[in-house]
Amino acid sequence: MKNKTIILVLTSIVCLLPVILGLAVYNDLPENVAMQWGFHGNPNWFAPKAVAVFGMPVFFALLNIIVITIINRDSRRKNVSEKMMAVVQWLAPVVSLVTVPIILFTAMGVELPIFLIVFTLVGITFILIGNYLPKCKQNYSVGIRISWTLNDSENWNKTHRVGGLLWILGGVMFIILAFLPFESPVMLIFLFSIMAMLIFIPLIYSYLLYKKSLKNTQKDVL
Repeated sequence: MKNKTIILVLTSIVCLLPVILGLAVYNDLPENVAMQWGFHGNPNWFAPKAVAVFGMPVFFALLNIIVITIINRDSRRKNVSEKMMAVVQWLAPVVSLVTVPIILFTAMGVELPIFLIVFTLVGITFILIGNYLPKCKQNYSVGIRISWTLNDSENWNKTHRVGGLLWILGGVMFIILAFLPFESPVMLIFLFSIMAMLIFIPLIYSYLLYKKSLKNTQKDVL
C-alpha cells in the first residue's frame, strides 16, 4: 500500500510540474491562448492563460489520481502486468509534460511541429500498450474489458494477443502519419481507419470466438 501511495503522489506531482514553467512565462503569455489546433494548424478554440498554466496540469493530475485509484482498487489488479501498470501510471504525467509546454510556447510565438510531436507520442504509447496487452490476465481495469473476454479466459487471451498486434501496428502507422502533410484530406481517412481498426477488430474477433465457443458447447450438450 505504501508503494502505491508513493507512486500516486509522485506521478501527480509530475503532472503539476508544467505549472513552474507557466509561472516563469506567465507575463509573456497573451490573455487568451490556443488550446487545440485543427489539421491545418489553425487554432480551434482559445482559453484564458490561467487555464493553460494551472487548469491543464491540475486536470491531468486529477485524471491520474482517478485512473490509478480505480486500478489499485481492482480485485484482479495482480493480473495486470507490472510494465503495463507502469505505462498506465505514467501516461498522464508524460502527456502533461508534453502538451502543456507546447501550448505555452506556441502562445508565445514559438513555432513547434505540434502534430509531429503529438502523433509520435501517441504512436509510441500505442506500441507500448500493444506490447504489454497480451501479458495482462483477466482484470476489470486494463485491457479489452467486454463480457465475452471477462467471462472466458481463453477468449480474453486470444483477443488480447490479436489486440496487442493491432495496437503495435496502429502505433507504427501513427508515427508514419506524423511525417506526412496534414493538409491532405486523406489524413482524416487514415486516422479514423486506424482508430476503427484498434477498436472494432478486437471486438468483432472476441464476438466470433464467443459464438464459436457457444456453438461448441451446444454440440456437447446434444
